[in-house]
This record gives sequence, structure tokens and C-alpha cells, in this order.
Amino acid sequence: MALDHEIPLNSLGFAKPPSETRVVVAMSGGVDSSVVAAYLADQGYDVVGVTLQLYDHGAALAKKGACCAGIDIHDARRVAEERGFPHYVLDYENIFKDAVIDEFADSYLAGATPVPCIRCNERVKFKDLLETARDLEADCMATGHYIQRKMGPNGPELHCAEDSTRDQSYFLFSTTPEQLDYLRFPLGHLPSKDATREMAAQYGLAVADKPDSQDICFVPNGNYASVIEKLRPGAAEPGEIVHADGRVLGSHEGVIHYTIGQRRGLGIGGLSDPLYVVRLDVDKKQVVVGPKEMLATRTIPVREINWLGDVPFTSRPEWRLSVKVRSTRPPREAIVRPISETEAEVELLTPEEGVSPGQACVFYASEGSRIFGGGWIWRGY
Repeated sequence: MALDHEIPLNSLGFAKPPSETRVVVAMSGGVDSSVVAAYLADQGYDVVGVTLQLYDHGAALAKKGACCAGIDIHDARRVAEERGFPHYVLDYENIFKDAVIDEFADSYLAGATPVPCIRCNERVKFKDLLETARDLEADCMATGHYIQRKMGPNGPELHCAEDSTRDQSYFLFSTTPEQLDYLRFPLGHLPSKDATREMAAQYGLAVADKPDSQDICFVPNGNYASVIEKLRPGAAEPGEIVHADGRVLGSHEGVIHYTIGQRRGLGIGGLSDPLYVVRLDVDKKQVVVGPKEMLATRTIPVREINWLGDVPFTSRPEWRLSVKVRSTRPPREAIVRPISETEAEVELLTPEEGVSPGQACVFYASEGSRIFGGGWIWRGY
């Protein structure tokens, strides 16, 4: 029976006043995290803003549309000054290079199509930054991600954002139960990005109309190949474009310029049927092309699985779930068969085209909004 003097939980889930609840807000300088910080400060929480300096690209410092560059640090600092809470900039360049950029380059060179934003969340933001938040004696850490944390019968659960067009669950599947216990996502329930911008305008934030970041932050103008050539000189070695039946159809300027499923820009015109990149053979420096049906994949090996279910992953021989194999595609029905706690074979009930090593395979409830984690596709053919 509830006692009269029991303290009700505040909006972040703690049984104490907001003024006694310290929350570290990860501030990228964009509108989303700025609104989170302003909103929590407005509610009376003990807010500490932290911005990560992840890289210095020279040209990227003045570039709009990428997070964590110089202009974004300035924007984050200004929000903190105007709203009256402390703000720190942490130099994570070495950590970021070791944990994210180097793997990005190496996996691209190995013929994979990596998703560095997931690795950044997993290895930098939700690992080192989260530890920093604990060092600052914060009760929790809040971010501007569009995803929801809901309390279930067995503890916090990860759920898709209310606005499906902004949902970032694909990029956050590797959030562990321990991290989820500590994290908060105040924007996940909002109906649209317009609602976030309206809040920014209400708080008088200068970033209210700031454009969303589009590219991977350390890849100016989306030009992956030029970044990889800088990181790995000699990476763009020429080779042959080969048909799956063995015919040599042309030449290319480096495997790193191609991705699985690519059709345009192959430079092998004049053929009666359209051809697609179906495989990248890095050792032979070959781009292998074939008809569209060769892209269809039904069975996907997945490893490094992070499981967010209520019972152990291996407690069942198979799980009926929906899975996403690209961030831009809707979830598809699948059967997930555990091999170990961190490995599985995923059978798609409907074959999917362009499944690529290096992408994530994220698990969703067949009905409802819950996310059950996911893993990495390590061989798409």
C-alpha cells in the first residue's frame, strides 16, 4: 500500500525532485540534443551538457550538415550559456579514430558496407561518454535520439520512435540492457520533427531552424572513397569488372567505389539487360556483376548479436521476428535461429535484395514497437 509520504517519480524516473537529479545531456550542436538540454533545464533538472570533439577534418570544421564539427561545438556551448547550465567539450579524436574511423576504412576495403554511426553509438557515445557521465555523478544520460525507452515487467525496454519517419532504432540496436537502464530519450514520443523545432522556437534556441545532419560526420560531401584513400593510401587500385559467368566486361578504378546492389555508374553500357554489383572480391580486385535475381538473399548469417529479449537468446531454437537489413527499408518477417548467444542464422520469409556484409540486421517484434536487438551481417552471399 502506497504511503502518503512516498516521493513520486519525476519525469526521468527517479524518486527525488528534479533539482536533485543530475542528467548529462550528449549535445551534438544540432536541434534535437539542444531541445533535450533546454527542456530538462526548464523542468529544473541539474543539467550538464557534454559535446564530443570527434575529428578535425579542416574543411569539415566550417561545413554544415555534419555533427560534432567546430561550428556545432559553438552552437552547443551557446545553448548551454543561454539556458544557464555547465557545458564541457571532450576531445575524443583518438578514441573515435581507433573505434570507428579505422574499422570503417578497413571494412570498406574488405568489400563490406559499414555503418559507422552504429559503432559510434556503441563504442564512443554509449561507452566512453556514458562512463564520463557516471564520473560526473549523473543519475542518467539523455540524448536527442528518436527512440523510446519504456518500462516493461522485466525492466526497461527499447521501442521505436512514435514518428516512424524519424525512428533511429536501426542505429541503436547494440544498446545493452545496462546502458538502457542509464539512458533516457526525451524526444522519442514526439509526433514529428516539426514538434521538436516548435519546442526549440519556444525556448528561443538559435538552432531551431538548423538543418539536419545528412552525411556520416567524418565524410565530407558523402565522398567515402576520398576519405578512405587518405586513410589507406593505395586503396583505390584498379581492377576488372567481371560478370558472374566469368566474362570480363570492363575495368574499374578501385573496389572502394562500389557497393552491393549498385546499378548506376558501372561504366559497362550497351548491354541488353541491366546488371548490378553482386559481389566485391577484394583479393582479386574484382567487381562482380550479374542480373538482379542474383541479389536476392533468403539466408543471412549474423554475429556480434546484442539481445534485448526477456529470456536468453538461446532459450529457444528459433524466434519469429521482423528484421531490418538496411536503415531505409521496412522490417520483413523472418525466423531467427540462434547458433550461440552472439550468432544466428536469419531466414527471410521473403527474399531481400542487396543484403550486404557490414550492414546491421536489427530484430523487431512482429507486432508492436519493441526492438529485440540485432547483430552484424558478415557474409551477404
